[in-house]
This record gives sequence, structure tokens and C-alpha cells, in this order.
Amino acid sequence: MKVSIVIPALNESQTIAATLAALQPLRGNEMEIIVVDGGSVDATIALATPLADRLLVAARGRAVQMNAGATQARGDVLVFLHADTILAPAAVATMLAKLATTCRRWGRFDVTIVGRLRLLKLIAALMNWRSRITGIATGDQAIFVDRALFEAVGGFAPLPLMEDIALSKMLKRVAGAPLCLSTRIVTSGRRWEARGLWRTIVCMWRLRLWFLLGVDPARLARSYERP
Repeated sequence: MKVSIVIPALNESQTIAATLAALQPLRGNEMEIIVVDGGSVDATIALATPLADRLLVAARGRAVQMNAGATQARGDVLVFLHADTILAPAAVATMLAKLATTCRRWGRFDVTIVGRLRLLKLIAALMNWRSRITGIATGDQAIFVDRALFEAVGGFAPLPLMEDIALSKMLKRVAGAPLCLSTRIVTSGRRWEARGLWRTIVCMWRLRLWFLLGVDPARLARSYERP
């Protein structure tokens, strides 16, 4: 199966080179890397261009950017990877093997969160556990999905926040529970460090609850972006 790795980016000059460098061994006939920039004003595009198979520009917003990348992708399997997350080539091989042997059509990886805060290890463990229990994956866990299934559910809903939760719910409804791989990807703990660990945890749980209760995602996005 051919694989397309789609990476939405916006002012990610501090992280994008490392993310793409880890993927270089995958570039070839069966793998492609697509970076979709949402209007960066830093060096993101310059850094990403030589390390990606394609560099696209789309309107700002992860959902919009990832849909734009998926539209141009040639792969049978789509992997949506955050710009601050390291995905090892071995993890992609494991993903393909498990998709072939389990007949699952979508899934995600376990995640390790790296940073200065000691509790980030616990946060990652809880995130992985919660995902297995609920069957809901988040963008931090690098959602992967059969292209035909992704197109059948209409891709990411054009939401300013919680697009990963919305997609997971739709995929679960149509194709069943995700393939939860214990193979780990490594993501940055910068969000927790910048906003404060407990404040971020409370904020994210509150936003998820409001989303499930039907609060307008635009309002959620404004609340999330508020300092």
C-alpha cells in the first residue's frame, strides 16, 4: 500500500525540520510527504520545501489544511502528522503490517510527550489509555486512515477546533474502533509548558465536554486561543 503523510504547518520553523528529517528514509515510490502551510510568516516553507515531496499552501486551519493535503495525496493510506511530532520509519512499517493483518481501516499510535515537565509521561499514558477505552483518537497520536474510508466520511469537518475528535467519532461509527498501536511516536510538550500543565489539562477537558454538549466550535477555538 502506498502511504501519504500529510503535515499541516503554521509558523513551525522550530520543529518542522526535525519532523521531516525523521521521515526522509520513507521517501520513494511507495511513500510521500506532503506539507500544507497555512500562511506561515517565518521560515517554515523554506525549511520544509527540500524535505517534502510536495509543499502546498491552503487557508489557515488544521482541518482545511489536512483536507487540502488529502485531496492531493496519492496514497492508499493517509497519515495525519503534527508538525512537532516525530514518526519513525519503523512505526510506519508496523502500521502497514497491522492494517493488513487486522483488517482495520483506521487507527492511531501511542504517544510519548517530551519536555521539561516530569508529569508529561503521565499525561501521555492517560491519553493513550483514554483513547483505547473510548475509541477516540486525537491529532497528537497521528491518525491514519484508509483513503477510501476518509473520503467516504467526507474528510475532516471544517472546524476551527476538535476536528480530530469529530473525525474519530465518524470513523468509529462507520468502520468500528480504531487500531491502537503501542508503537510510539514522540510529540512536543510545548503546549503544556507554555500554558501550564494543570491549566492545559483542565482547559482541554472543558473544551471536549463543551464540544460533546454541542457548543459552537468557533467559540471553543476562541476560548482555546485566549491567553
